[in-house]
Amino acid sequence: MKVGLIGLGAMGAPMARHLHGRGLLTVVGNRTQAKADALASEVKVRSARSADNFADCDVVALCVSIDADVLENVAALAQVLKAGAVVVDHSTVSVQTARRAAAMLATHDIGFIDAPVSGGVEGARNGRLSVMAGGDAGQLEQVGPVLDAYAARVSHMGPTGSGQATKAVNQVLVAGINEAVCEGLALGEALGLDADTLLPTLMAGAAGNWFLDKRGATMLRDEFTPGFKSAHMLKDLRIVQAVAREAGVRTPVLEQALADYAELADRGRGDADTSALITLKRRPAPPAG
Repeated sequence: MKVGLIGLGAMGAPMARHLHGRGLLTVVGNRTQAKADALASEVKVRSARSADNFADCDVVALCVSIDADVLENVAALAQVLKAGAVVVDHSTVSVQTARRAAAMLATHDIGFIDAPVSGGVEGARNGRLSVMAGGDAGQLEQVGPVLDAYAARVSHMGPTGSGQATKAVNQVLVAGINEAVCEGLALGEALGLDADTLLPTLMAGAAGNWFLDKRGATMLRDEFTPGFKSAHMLKDLRIVQAVAREAGVRTPVLEQALADYAELADRGRGDADTSALITLKRRPAPPAG
């Protein structure tokens, strides 16, 4: 099996390395050519200069930022991939974009799986991502060796778009947990509690969760190197907002998270980790003088 991967950011680069480790990776591509060239040189595969460089791939995985990037890449790949190939999209985009991408490829007898992931940069580096997949069950089985390279769990959620629908649910939960953890730890700071004792105590009880475990100590040290950028969370939550409105459910937690991450972006903190949310929860410093 020959596999290509497009999008070598914080998630895509380690995923590509896992594919290489399984002997599957053939070609990599990235909007910034230098990044593709560097990784290709490191693992001794091709660095794509155009969609034509993916023509011999059986599977191409996408890990890009926005809906327009997905559709741009899909349109190009549709012209060069052989019939029977499959495109797997790990980006977080709308359900409508997933369905549109699938339709574009189907006219060329090319498969499509919408397969957003959860698990953060740590999950990508450790090959322990959770993949929520929508599309044809046979095509999902076909790409199984690719997903197994970097996933701890692969769930077939239903037809095309179901993966993105599941990611919308996932992001509501993530946003709510982030709000609660940052608000709680800001309260802990204000009450003068010792972080080295507080964090393991919380983790041992019902309040324990991934975000608290992975980000609690760093946010209390004001370290916000991104595992997942606040700007990307804001983008995702805007997608989720549209999904929720169409579904007709109440989303006060989502609305608060949207407002908070928009404020972080307005303050120039869009490239900071989502845990920078704690900076909005802390009590304001007293005015000078």
